[in-house]
Amino acid sequence: MPDDTLASSFQRTGDDYDRYRPGFPPESAEAIVPVPVRTALDLGAGTGKFTERLIARADHVIAVDPSERMLGVLRAKLPGVEAHVGTAEKIPVPDASVDVVTVAQAFHWFDEETACAEIRRVLVPGGTLGLLWNGPDPDCAWDRACYGVAHPWMRQSPEPDADEEHGLPGFELRSRRAIPWAERLTRADYLARWHTVSTFLTATPPERDRMTAEIEHILDTDPATAGREEFDLPLVTDVFMYRAG
Repeated sequence: MPDDTLASSFQRTGDDYDRYRPGFPPESAEAIVPVPVRTALDLGAGTGKFTERLIARADHVIAVDPSERMLGVLRAKLPGVEAHVGTAEKIPVPDASVDVVTVAQAFHWFDEETACAEIRRVLVPGGTLGLLWNGPDPDCAWDRACYGVAHPWMRQSPEPDADEEHGLPGFELRSRRAIPWAERLTRADYLARWHTVSTFLTATPPERDRMTAEIEHILDTDPATAGREEFDLPLVTDVFMYRAG
């Protein structure tokens, strides 16, 4: 079951999340929606970090997220997107009304059984479900070490749900793709990014300071980042494509 306290922490962020969190490479949308569709729904859309990738791949794009604050940023950025406050367990769209549902960086917050039933309800027969997660490049030791500070229980696997063998009720896993890419960012923005993750948002000030200091120490001592105010951050986006059974 998801941790409700960690999940609800995103109700308190919006602009910073949009500014500091990474986006998604174009190939990730192409893997899920290889040809244009009529309607795509981005579930747990947040500020639209992945929603924006769907605009060119669907005639109609719908975004659903429980945070009005997040959706406010999305609406300002993507005025052509139909945006609704809602949850994966109660999606505010009609039955069999969307061709593709995407979930970027959010599926682990859902109640899996209930959410899968709802996703199947809103999908057309044989519709597509795409799940995505950004994670550290396994060859980037300094970023993996920083990830371990914020998510100590996930040191071996960044997202426990991002598992090739992980089945979903009512869906068939059709493909998995790992997309390596990189972004250039400043040290300050990298540190600010960690302050948008759930464990930092819910931490006490002393605990937040401790985690920040640990990450700063990693950056100060790793040869790839020591003394640098800007650096390249390698990432891997895992994409899972399912068909409704």
